[in-house]
This record gives sequence, C-alpha cells and structure tokens, in this order.
Amino acid sequence: MSAVKTLEAVARDRVGKGAARAVRRQGQVPAVIYGGGQAPQSIAIDLVRVRTLIYAGGFKTTLFEINAGGKKTRAIPRDFHLDPVSGVPIHVDFLRVVAGQSITVEVPVHFLNEDAAPGIKQKGGTLNVVLHTLALEVAPDAIPDAIEIDLTGREIGDAIHITDVKLPSGSTFTGEPDATVANIVPPTVLGAEVEAEEAAIAEAQSAEAAEEKAEEEASEEAGEDEKKED
Repeated sequence: MSAVKTLEAVARDRVGKGAARAVRRQGQVPAVIYGGGQAPQSIAIDLVRVRTLIYAGGFKTTLFEINAGGKKTRAIPRDFHLDPVSGVPIHVDFLRVVAGQSITVEVPVHFLNEDAAPGIKQKGGTLNVVLHTLALEVAPDAIPDAIEIDLTGREIGDAIHITDVKLPSGSTFTGEPDATVANIVPPTVLGAEVEAEEAAIAEAQSAEAAEEKAEEEASEEAGEDEKKED
C-alpha cells in the first residue's frame, strides 16, 4: 500500500478558462476536489511537483492529503490532462474520500519470475498480457501499489485467470469473474500473426503500385493518342 502523500495547494476563488490560464502563467496547475457529499473546491498546485508525481507513475492510485490554506482534505486523483504538445500537466481532478468509503481504481499488474517459467525460459514461449491493470474496489487507505503475479513453473498454454490472482484483503475485482489476465503462447503463434500482417501490408503495397503503374500507362497512351490526332 502506498503511503499517504502531502500535497500543498492554494485555494482558488476564480474559475473558468481565463482564471485557469492565469494560474498556469504563475507556474501552477488548476485542479478541483469533488465528491464526498461536499461542494467542489477549486485549488492550484505547483507545476513541478505535479509533473514529478505524474511521471513517477502510480499517480492515480496514490492517496493525498491536500493542504489548501490550512484546510486538509484527503483525496485521490481521478483524472489529469496533459498539454498535447509539451506534455505539461494542465488540469487535475481529485476525488474527495471519506471514512468507510470504497472507491474503484486501476491497479497495475506486475509479473514476476519469468526466468523461472519453463514455457518462457526453456521453450521460447511469450507472455501475452491481456489485462495490464485490474479494476479493484478497495478502501482508499488500502490501495496496493501493484498486483504481483508469480510466473514460476508456468508452461506454454497456461492461462492465468483472475481467480488465480491473490488480491489484497478487502478488495474486489469489478470486471468479469472469469477474466483472463495473461497466458503463455508458443513463439510460432505471435510469429505467424506478424508474418500474416507483413504479408497483408506487402500485398496492399503491391496492389497500390500496380494501380499507379496502370494509371501512368493509361495517361501515356492518352497522350500519344492526342499527338496522333494533332
């Protein structure tokens, strides 16, 4: 479980596009805290701090204690927006959490001990990951950093279902009860898919080239006919 992190903020009185642009010019990121049966609270947080937290990973599964003008609020990031060109954070949404409340979060899956999986290490199989994250309903103060799955002893053809995964106590998977998280496939399966895709691309390129050549020949013939008529 991630430790609760402190995040300093400044309360915002003004909202709207103009106010948000003014906040960004001051090196801050506009944000809002909502939920918990209370009115939304507009805040501004330091750009460098937010950017560091986002790019460090695990931002949306981290519980924060946000201090805005002496008022402390526990909240978890629900969404954030980045500038499409620079990648700089331009807005963050936080969900206010209250005691006894459960929330749904996407927790990353980490696979361990690939070298101890005969199907991968000795037989050349490939780990095909179906679910990179698991949607868990969990208490905010019990959100795991990641779900770890041990691949020791796994063979080609093995499938890992959600029922095979040990989830943290008190958490519930919100997806399909028999969902496949990953499987180990023979090397020829992915190889055949790649070859088929490459063949399809080559065929399309060949057809396009033939069509262009036919158009050029038709154009040349038309030009020659015009010359003969002249």
